[in-house]
Amino acid sequence: MKAGTNQAQDELTGLLTRKAFHDTLDGLLEKHKGIDAPLSLAFIDIDNFLQINDQYGHEAGDNVLVALADMIKLSSGSDGLPCRYGGDEFVIIFPGVERELSFLTIEKMRVAVEQMVIKTGKDGRDINGISISAGIACYPMDGRLKSELLRKADQALYRAKNTGRGKVRLAYDEKMLPKTSHYTQTQLERLSKLATERQAGEAELLREALDDLLGKFGVNEIERRV
Repeated sequence: MKAGTNQAQDELTGLLTRKAFHDTLDGLLEKHKGIDAPLSLAFIDIDNFLQINDQYGHEAGDNVLVALADMIKLSSGSDGLPCRYGGDEFVIIFPGVERELSFLTIEKMRVAVEQMVIKTGKDGRDINGISISAGIACYPMDGRLKSELLRKADQALYRAKNTGRGKVRLAYDEKMLPKTSHYTQTQLERLSKLATERQAGEAELLREALDDLLGKFGVNEIERRV
């Protein structure tokens, strides 16, 4: 980021940065503690973006990112908080919005993106038919912890990619396995106390810990590249 620029604003797209996204989400979830007001989260990713860069060049790729960012800002409405999460991945926070309404908003945006025509500035060629995939999770239905919402939105995005791309997918209830003798009695007692203090389910905390472990060894990133 160049000196003098807004550290909360992505230099290329003008959207919130990844850090600003996390700071904003932390603040909103803190306000939502103890209440059931919805907060939706949508991860959006450009399909086959590397092919766009390879075929048209990185300048054209940047034009695509800027055009998509503009479409995201337009589609998010006055209450949506759009961010550039990194590379060709974006995320929108929808405070106070149920996930079904968020789904309709993102689906309309997905269709609008397909209809965009972007000038490449190279050989007079245009880029059209751009495809995006998206995954949506919602507080408190899909989880009350930040890590839970991020994981479920990310997995919904993964399913959208893995089932043919160009789709919007909602988070869904995952098959859970019961706690077993892998944990000591002391660990379970501490887990119960922590869950009470955090106002979260024990299963949510265990999944958060497991996600941290998998992330430490890069397993989540490997899965996303499949």
